[in-house]
Amino acid sequence: MTKWQMWAAATLVVSAWAVPPAAHAQPVDAVPVIEPVVLEEIEHDPTAFTEGLELHIGGGALFEGTGLAGASQLRELDPATGRLRRESPVPNDYFGEGITVVGDRIWQLTYRDGVAVEWDAATLSAVREVPLVGEGWGLCYDGERLIRSDGTNRLRFHNPDDMTEIGGIDVTRDGRTLNGLNELECVDGQVWANLWPSDNIVRIDPGTGSVNLVVDAAGLRTRGIPASAQVLNGIAHVQGDEFLLTGKDWPKTFRVQLGP
Repeated sequence: MTKWQMWAAATLVVSAWAVPPAAHAQPVDAVPVIEPVVLEEIEHDPTAFTEGLELHIGGGALFEGTGLAGASQLRELDPATGRLRRESPVPNDYFGEGITVVGDRIWQLTYRDGVAVEWDAATLSAVREVPLVGEGWGLCYDGERLIRSDGTNRLRFHNPDDMTEIGGIDVTRDGRTLNGLNELECVDGQVWANLWPSDNIVRIDPGTGSVNLVVDAAGLRTRGIPASAQVLNGIAHVQGDEFLLTGKDWPKTFRVQLGP
């Protein structure tokens, strides 16, 4: 079963921790839940099956990885307008997944193909492929290590030079296992993760694995996102508490504030 099929089967079944039912009593120290404050709406290709999103400040580019076997790409977008600047197909018809920038290179995961692809950011050409054990979903770089999700509650740590796995941690919310970690963004020592198959985002302390903030972004769908569009899946840090958020097949990217 592919992730797309899994999503279709799960559209009516949201994780018990995605949005806690009002009838459930909440612990005194329950993780706070906020909603994004929309600052701007930006054009986004509605055919882009977004799997990874990252703003490269130094290069003035917004990089996007898209998925689906035989249709996956690595793209460079104009961060101000969202318009496509250039694109390259992922090699060997791999199902592309999360991406992150490391210096002058970009790492891109594949879903179940057993490899990660390293790209030259300047030329958008694939440089090499390295083995990847398990599924690839989301990826970010904290300045020292790569952090990967695989759809479970596990964050896996990797060497940024060759993708060797060097550790990991299990993620919990309010003391309970939290599965479905998807697209990732590393910001100031914290990991932001899309929570599949919902339109929620969680902020994780990678030292403890504890979720310390939940973003309920379901309201973004009321701003012109068709019912046929799939889940929120794209987080790119801009500055401070500003982020870019988009989703698979979404016609818009939103510049938002996420606090506290």
